[in-house]
Amino acid sequence: MSSTTLDAQAVERLVAAAVAAPSLHNTQPWRFRLDTGTRTVCIDAAADHALCHTDPVGRAVHLSVGCAVLNLRVAATHFGWEPVTRLLPCPDRPARLAAVRLAESVRGAASSGLYEAVWRRHSSRFPFSGRPLPSDLLAELAEAAHLEGATLRFAGRDDTDAVVRATWEAEYRNRADADRAAESRRLVDGPHSPSLGLPSSTLGRQDALERMPMRDFGAHRHPDVLPARAFEPRPALALLSTAHDRRADWLRAGQALERVLLLATRRGVRASLLHQAMEWPDLRRVLDALPADGPRAHTQMVIRMGYGPEGPASPRRPVAEVWEAGG
Repeated sequence: MSSTTLDAQAVERLVAAAVAAPSLHNTQPWRFRLDTGTRTVCIDAAADHALCHTDPVGRAVHLSVGCAVLNLRVAATHFGWEPVTRLLPCPDRPARLAAVRLAESVRGAASSGLYEAVWRRHSSRFPFSGRPLPSDLLAELAEAAHLEGATLRFAGRDDTDAVVRATWEAEYRNRADADRAAESRRLVDGPHSPSLGLPSSTLGRQDALERMPMRDFGAHRHPDVLPARAFEPRPALALLSTAHDRRADWLRAGQALERVLLLATRRGVRASLLHQAMEWPDLRRVLDALPADGPRAHTQMVIRMGYGPEGPASPRRPVAEVWEAGG
């Protein structure tokens, strides 16, 4: 692919990279269009893939699309384009969340080196070793989030305990809420497209000692029936936050999240996302207040990181299912 030719094969590679992004329950809530006149890839939210009970305001949809935007940018740079991104570019079209124009790149422009990680990144919901992450990596991950306008902070002991408690409370509520439980169950080996949702092989295990609140996607009312193993006793939990909490901030947080995850993948670190507390406003506010003496921030995601098994990948929709002709 050259920086002057945008053919069907090039578009397919770019969109395939975008689709490799993570999304809540692997709903993949996005659609792509190309404006050939301006060489702009437009990304719309797919309303029919939203989780109306789990994500009623669409914050998680925006985060997911933000992750897809970052992957598209990484792929565009890798193939020689300069991606020029606009968030919420059409006020009269609220579903259009982003537009990425493929401008001519400057010869010799530096690559982020993240493109290969796009294809290797996926969540690992399995126990980690407990081996601590090196301090230089923590600094790199924080800088990666900062590049996208977000803050990444690794929780200390007391804050980790608070995050775990809030996440457990959210997990209990999700299992007890009939609508949310049914919404989650439909996406686990349910009667949907084989390219959507979560095969049971990707779900990992529950913590036998009930320290780590891993999501029960099947929403079992009796979690003792789930396969369990001992998880790391002291998890490495990072809080991704933004200074404000508007739609554009959610999209920026998604791009920051994916840049962090790609860098972690490149460095051999596994990650899983603890989103449960984000789904209950009062519990999210608990995380917003951490640390008590820190600046006010809006938590967008809790990321669990560590060294451990890669875990199987979730399916992805083929480009033909997410691509629409016309701009």
